[in-house]
Amino acid sequence: MRTTIIGGKKIQLRANPLALLFYKQAFDSDLIADLLKLQSLQSLQDGDFSSLDMVSLFQIAYAMNKAAKPADVFPTFEEWLAQFETIGFDNPQWIIDVVEEATDGFFHSGKSAPPKTQKSK
Repeated sequence: MRTTIIGGKKIQLRANPLALLFYKQAFDSDLIADLLKLQSLQSLQDGDFSSLDMVSLFQIAYAMNKAAKPADVFPTFEEWLAQFETIGFDNPQWIIDVVEEATDGFFHSGKSAPPKTQKSK
């Protein structure tokens, strides 16, 4: 599990089987398949986020945030998005955190992702 900052709010992320289920239930799509579409973008590693599907990225973050707090009453995706009044694309660290947590959690067998916290500017 790791924590990142999206729109000035601390968001916990956990890539685990619950995140897969929550993603499927909320978006009727497979998180891994959608993540692989994001992962195929070499430009992400080069710092170019211009071809990134931001809605898919938010959907992945939503499912992993919900998985980090499975006992909590959790808002719908639209309600969750509404909590962010602004999103700073000038600091893409949260984008990297979401992709890294998903990659670490779903593709590294037996290892949990190291906790990381994004510091605000």
